Amino acid sequence: MKTFAPDYYKDFKCIAGDCKHSCCIGWEIDIDEDTAEYYSGIPGEMGKRLEKNINREGECACFILGENERCPFLNEKGLCDIIINMGEDSLCQICSDHPRFRNFLEGRTEIGLGLCCEAAAKLVLEKKTPMTLVEIDDDGEEEELFEEEKKILGLREKYFGIFCDRNLSIEERIEKAIGKEKNEKLFGSFEKWAEVFLDLERLDDEWTRILENIKSSPERPKEYDEISAEQLLCYYTFRHFLNIEDEKTAALFIVLCFYMTEKAAEHTSLTEAARLYSSEIEYSDENIDALIEIIEAESEVF
Repeated sequence: MKTFAPDYYKDFKCIAGDCKHSCCIGWEIDIDEDTAEYYSGIPGEMGKRLEKNINREGECACFILGENERCPFLNEKGLCDIIINMGEDSLCQICSDHPRFRNFLEGRTEIGLGLCCEAAAKLVLEKKTPMTLVEIDDDGEEEELFEEEKKILGLREKYFGIFCDRNLSIEERIEKAIGKEKNEKLFGSFEKWAEVFLDLERLDDEWTRILENIKSSPERPKEYDEISAEQLLCYYTFRHFLNIEDEKTAALFIVLCFYMTEKAAEHTSLTEAARLYSSEIEYSDENIDALIEIIEAESEVF
């Protein structure tokens, strides 16, 4: 099976203690079964510390978070004591993977970087050349895709082509992707969309503040950094297109993600807006499902 990733993927590096929004704070950290078993056999003081700070009573073992929902192994310098004492290979799967996500097809795997990580967001949004997918691994087996998978990959490639067409403005690319009428009807104003997002599960008070500001200033963004806007559209296309059954719904969802991120960026930096949006929406199946249901209902009107 072959593995593909955006061409910037291998340039990613965790900034560890320099991170302002550590993934070791505020997130429940599950421990996969193999790693939990490995941790139970660690001797000495580190073994005792692991045993003390792991809850094994639920369906899945997890770290017992401390004050401010901080991982018990995140030290005062913002570094991981498990890595320091046992090596990076000793991390559980979720810690080793983050901020990566994967798309699975029958004959290939795709891997990307989630924008919830500020280092990943900076890497993606500051890229100057159009995003391309590159092969990063091949186990030697021939890639065999179902016809439906070939079709959806071809459709996604069409949208990559539209969003990377630098002969068009960002608005022209979006209109080409979803149609001018739907763009005006669905995304002409963001007061209603801000209310929709306020009804979703929210984690960060800063996200709530930004949504309230969008309600009071709901006009569609008028200016973009064209290059970072292109990268944002391609990121959302790569992350979500394969996971939404209907092509038109997928395109509308991508455009909604893009516009809400750009609207949020009117009240903070684009990198921070992308990080917040990803954290609040992309890691909640319930939030994504709710937005897709609303898009489907709204788009049927036109």
